[in-house]
Amino acid sequence: MKTPIRALLSGAAALALLIIITGVATADKLTWLMEVIPVLIVVPLLIVSAKRYPLTPLLYGLIFCHAVILIVGGMYTYARVPIGFDVQAWLNLDRNPYDKLGHFFQGLVPALAAREILQRGAYVRGRKMLAFVVCSVALAISAFYELIEWWAALALGQGADDFLGTQGDPWDTQSDMFSALLGALTTVLVLAPWHNRQLKRLLSAR
Repeated sequence: MKTPIRALLSGAAALALLIIITGVATADKLTWLMEVIPVLIVVPLLIVSAKRYPLTPLLYGLIFCHAVILIVGGMYTYARVPIGFDVQAWLNLDRNPYDKLGHFFQGLVPALAAREILQRGAYVRGRKMLAFVVCSVALAISAFYELIEWWAALALGQGADDFLGTQGDPWDTQSDMFSALLGALTTVLVLAPWHNRQLKRLLSAR
């Protein structure tokens, strides 16, 4: 399996264009910047490491989807993303659920990345132990992100409301982490066979 460098660069270019468009259009530049910082850090790292340590197409694709979710959420702020209001109306929910999609991917993508690294390095043996470690890593990242939101709230005061996106929900932190757990479980229970096939092809080509 050759490194999909052209596809990676095309995806990075698309994300860069989306970042420029949303950065110009957003009314809240600070919240937008705080949301897109992970994209600005991760995408260059993926490009730099693509030849030395290429990832599976599945992981690249899901990272791209997660980046789009973050950028769009940053543009509107998560509580005001239009498609979230549509889902809220369809499901008769009390709040805009777009942020839960972001936290679902916050569990799914890190879990898949951890699974890929652990399997390629043979650091963990046994499917059950691998699944446990992968879910633990995803939950640890989710918990650390909640700490970042807390620190942002302390630093920015009232100005952190749009970044936090709690929408008055006292259980927002817990439901965020539950969404991340669902994403991690989707990785180990649904995506694992597909991921294993791609890993096998990737490793056999190197």
